Amino acid sequence: MNATLLHEPFTVLDGGLSTALQEMGEAPSGLLWTAAALVDRPHIIVEAHRRFVEAGADVVITSSYQASVPGFVDAGLSEPEARRVLASTTAVARASGASLVAASVGPYGAVLGDRSEYHGRYAASWGDVRAFHRARLEVLVDSQPDLFAIETIPTAVEAEIIVDELRRLTDAPAWVTFTCVDERRTCGGEPLADAVAGVVAAVQAVGVNCTKPSNVAPLLASLPAGVPLVAYPNHFDEPDVDFASLVPAWRSAGARIIGGCCGVGPEGIRSLATVRRTLA
Repeated sequence: MNATLLHEPFTVLDGGLSTALQEMGEAPSGLLWTAAALVDRPHIIVEAHRRFVEAGADVVITSSYQASVPGFVDAGLSEPEARRVLASTTAVARASGASLVAASVGPYGAVLGDRSEYHGRYAASWGDVRAFHRARLEVLVDSQPDLFAIETIPTAVEAEIIVDELRRLTDAPAWVTFTCVDERRTCGGEPLADAVAGVVAAVQAVGVNCTKPSNVAPLLASLPAGVPLVAYPNHFDEPDVDFASLVPAWRSAGARIIGGCCGVGPEGIRSLATVRRTLA
């Protein structure tokens, strides 16, 4: 793992970009989701990222999760314009003052807007899925982020496709995080340990995101020792859970990089930064 990414006692990630935007009075919607504002109001995304940086995040994840060239073309952009806007996600995140920028690489299902990202059973062939990821990664790699956050992945096969295509283009640091349905299995139904086994040799960290906080510790505990682990769960699934109070258990299970996903805004990240200062 890139030494600059690993802080002691843990690295603080940002939270849910859509949550920060909602707190700012925005209403992300449609197939482009948080990336829609990039077309004509990129300063809105910069400000949302900045709020996480000011809260204590070491790493900001770009707004490219649900973005793609076809998606921007469908929204009325030419293909060159669409590629430019997709590539701009890295520069927009850097403008927040973030120490490190991670390019978000979401699953194929995210751009479909049909929630298939949460099970990974697509009508498209795996060849089509691979072509989609290859085309998007070519743009994101050229934008030169510090690392890649391959996130909310539901199945082992899609994770392996993305990692394979990424490594054909760059050896930049990357993590893979899976979205999980319970304390053991990915949303695609496989044991998390089996899904991780297919990618762990080619990335710098593995773990979970977009998952219930209470499931994080047992999921991480099922993974190989000695590998840096990542955890950034949702909060809206379990809104009564004291998010920050779970950090010691996540660290004990191997988490070195911790943040939040859906429902975790800047104040949630501020609480993680406070925990880090206390532990340090």
